[in-house]
Amino acid sequence: MTDLPARVLTDDELDLLELALGGAVAPSVLAATWPDAPADVRGPRGGPQRSKDSVGWGVVLTDAENTPLARLTVRPGDVPDAVDALKPMPPAIGPQWDAAVRRPAREVRAELEAGAGAGSPQALSLLVTEVPTREETDAAVRLAAGSDAVLLFVPAARRTPEPGTVGAPGLVRAVTGLAGTLAERTGARVSTVVVPWSGLGGVTLEEVAAAYGATRADTLAAHRSPATAAAVSGLAHVRDNAVAALYPPASAAEVARAASSGHRQGIVVFFTGLSGSGKSTVARALAAELEDDGLQTTVLDGDAVRHHLSKGLGFDRESRETNVERIGYVAALVAKHGGIAVAAPIAPFAAGRAKVRALAEEAGARFVLVHISTPLAVCEARDRKGFYARARAGEIAEFTGISSPYEEPEDADLVIDTSVVSIDAAVSAVRTHIIAAG
Repeated sequence: MTDLPARVLTDDELDLLELALGGAVAPSVLAATWPDAPADVRGPRGGPQRSKDSVGWGVVLTDAENTPLARLTVRPGDVPDAVDALKPMPPAIGPQWDAAVRRPAREVRAELEAGAGAGSPQALSLLVTEVPTREETDAAVRLAAGSDAVLLFVPAARRTPEPGTVGAPGLVRAVTGLAGTLAERTGARVSTVVVPWSGLGGVTLEEVAAAYGATRADTLAAHRSPATAAAVSGLAHVRDNAVAALYPPASAAEVARAASSGHRQGIVVFFTGLSGSGKSTVARALAAELEDDGLQTTVLDGDAVRHHLSKGLGFDRESRETNVERIGYVAALVAKHGGIAVAAPIAPFAAGRAKVRALAEEAGARFVLVHISTPLAVCEARDRKGFYARARAGEIAEFTGISSPYEEPEDADLVIDTSVVSIDAAVSAVRTHIIAAG
C-alpha cells in the first residue's frame, strides 16, 4: 500500500467512494472524474476504455485527515477494476448517518431479492430530492400501487447545503414521516434508503437506484404541480408580501430595513485535545446540527487547515502556535460577521489557546472552549493513521502526548471524554451550552 500514490478525496469524491464500496457504481467511475488519471481510464461516464496492453494503475484514497480509506486498482484490458476498503468510512452524526437507513447497495438489493421469494421483486424507487408536499404524498400513494416494495431514496451529500435549504437531516426526518404514511395507506414494504450523493461521476440517481435493486424509479418532485411549485418558491417572500400589504411603501421600506439589519453575535467554538480524542468527529457533527438549525457554520479542522492555510509549516512548537493563531484569526473573522466558527486543532499549549480567545473576544464574538479529554491510552488504541506507533518508535519528533507536552486547559467551558460519552451526547452537550448561553 505504501508504494502506491495517495489521493486526498473531496467530500463529493467521498460520496462516490462510498457508493463504489457498496456496489452501486463501478470502481473506475472514481478515476474517470480525475483529470490526472491515465488517459485510457477516462472513458465516458467511467467506462473502462483502455487498451489490452495497459499496465494498470493504482492509488490509495484518503480523507482530508490523510486516513487511508480504500485502494483503487484500475486493471489492464478486460480485467475488472477493484476498490478495496482499508479503513471504515468515518461516520458523522444525524439521521442521515443511521446505519438502519444508510446501507450499501448490495445489502439492499439482496434483501429485496430474498423478500421476493420465487418471483422477481417489483421494487419502486421514489427519489425524494425535496421535502414532500401533501400533493407529492398523494402522488407517492398512487405510484406505489402494485409494488411489492417501495424504496424512498434520499440523496445526502457530505458537503454543506445552500443556506436556507433543508439539509440531509431534515430531509431524512420528513421522508421517515412519508414512509409511515405510505406503509399505512398502501400496505407495501416501505424502506427509507439514504444514498451518499453529490451528482459526481456522470452516473444518474436512477442508475444508482437500479443498483440498489429498484425495478423502476420515479422522482417524486416531478409530480409537483405548477401551482404547488409556485407556492413553495414563494414561501421565502411571504413576510415581504405581508409587510407590503400592511404598510405604505415608505413605512414598508423601514420595516424591511430593520428586519434585515439584525445582527446576531458570532460564536467561536474551539475544540482542543489529543490526536484521536474525537474532537474532529464531534466538531463536524456539531457543525452539521447547527447547519440543520439554519445557522451559518464554518468548520476549521486542524488537518484540513494544514493543507491550505498553514501549508508548509512544520510541527515544532513555533509552527504549531502559528497554525493555531491562523485558525483563531479566521475563526474570529467568521464570528465577527455573525457566523459560527467551529475549530478543532490539537492546540496543545495554553498560550496559543489564550491568543485565540483574545482574537474572538476582540471581534465581539462569544468564545466556547471545549476540552475533549479522552485519555492518551484510548487515543492510541483508536489511532487510524499509525502516528502514535511511529512517534513511540522515534520516527515522528515532537508528537503531542508522546514527545511533546499537552497542557490541559484550566479554563475550558466544557470537558468531554469521548471514551465514556457518546458522540451524540457530546454534540448535545455543546449545542445545549451554546443555546443556553445565547
